Amino acid sequence: MKLLDHSRESLIAYTTAQCAAVTPDGREAAFRAAVEGHVDEALARLHRCINGCAPWRPDEFNVLQSSQHTIYLYYLANTIWQRSGDAAAATRLFLMNKAFNGIDLFYEIAMPEVFYIGHSVGIVLAKATYGNQLVLYQGVNVGRHKDQIPTIGERVVLYPYSSVVGRTVVEDDCVISQGVRVINKRAPKGSMVFAGDKPGELAFRPRPDDLLAEYFRP
Repeated sequence: MKLLDHSRESLIAYTTAQCAAVTPDGREAAFRAAVEGHVDEALARLHRCINGCAPWRPDEFNVLQSSQHTIYLYYLANTIWQRSGDAAAATRLFLMNKAFNGIDLFYEIAMPEVFYIGHSVGIVLAKATYGNQLVLYQGVNVGRHKDQIPTIGERVVLYPYSSVVGRTVVEDDCVISQGVRVINKRAPKGSMVFAGDKPGELAFRPRPDDLLAEYFRP
């Protein structure tokens, strides 16, 4: 994958400099070593994600494209944590994503192989189950309540300021419309979900067949 305006080494230096700006605690050398050891696997994961997303140029990573930067920082944090258990480096990357991109995406969360972020600001994601080809927009909230954890299927679109909370199950090919709150409910497969006539109620319509073509490559 081509790194736009960067080499591997300059990307590592850039990431380390961003870390120093957010957490200026003098531990840049240890952080850089963690990045150096895991950046290749993180970039391979990012490459698969970028190539799966239709709006992005395939085989190219632009660190100044904020949604790509968001996903890069997540994959790097998650890879470091999975492979080495280095919570210090992973936490710094988590905080960097909050500071630079306004997203709360913890490094322990298992995100899918391919997901698309339209705008990252205000997204809060809990440790839920996330299916592949997920679309997220600004202000989306996925929240657990104690041991009640949402399950989100494949090819799901969460439009701005929608919420999926508690023991909710969003089945495959669903769209949660802007501002809709789905709390302890089930969204049936292939539906568009709207607010119902009464508080807490939901209304469902069939999802357009071609909706995901603008987001993902076949």
